[in-house]
Amino acid sequence: MAEFRLPKNSRITKGKVHKADATAARVKKFKIYRYDPDSGENPRYDTFEVDLDDCGPMVLDALIKIKGEQDSSLTFRRSCREGICGSCSMNMDGRNGLACTTAIEDIKGEIQITPLPHMDVIKDLVPDFTHFYAQYNSIKPWLQTVTTTPSGKERLQTPEQRDQLDGLYECIMCACCSTSCPSYWWNSDKFLGPAILLQAYRWLADSRDEMTGERLDQLEDPFRLYRCHTIMNCANVCPKGLNPAKAIAEIKKMEAERAL
Repeated sequence: MAEFRLPKNSRITKGKVHKADATAARVKKFKIYRYDPDSGENPRYDTFEVDLDDCGPMVLDALIKIKGEQDSSLTFRRSCREGICGSCSMNMDGRNGLACTTAIEDIKGEIQITPLPHMDVIKDLVPDFTHFYAQYNSIKPWLQTVTTTPSGKERLQTPEQRDQLDGLYECIMCACCSTSCPSYWWNSDKFLGPAILLQAYRWLADSRDEMTGERLDQLEDPFRLYRCHTIMNCANVCPKGLNPAKAIAEIKKMEAERAL
């Protein structure tokens, strides 16, 4: 049987262990992926012991405590701490999510934390979103019109038209869904992925947008759209409870209907 291994410089090594204070009664272990490209060293897992009686309830609270008290070089993104900005997206115990809304007590045993899978890593828990944002820009995520309205007048919608945007506009672009999608792992150079396609449908579903045909032309491609095989990982991990697979299905339906 063939056996495949990562190149030597990519193999994850055993890292440092940072012990909690000896007086700590409730200790939780966090096994965290560490990688600094400037050091020239292999990635490693460092283990941190955290006193839960002196820590907030969320995984992000533990990371902030670790950075502030045990290892200031630990690098991760965070901002709002309220599940709004999507900055602290990462993989915790094998599942993508937001560190600020993931409770420590919901993960049993040692908590292993890694960057979002199948993305280049800038440092530690910070993935490179350059390609992801370029794909987002490619769908022109803004209102496009050809008609003009009188100065100062809004483009109005009925309540029913506005309801069509529910489940779409709430996306926070955290990339949890796209980086949990096997199709995106293998075809991210061409396949737009769940997050971007959900955003694409958000504008196709907007009654005020007047570029539906052009948007569908841009998406009509064997890879950009049709690499989705309805695996449903995207809906399973979305921290906002959205269903990108449903949005993708609606785009496919629109493509099919206009071909009739």
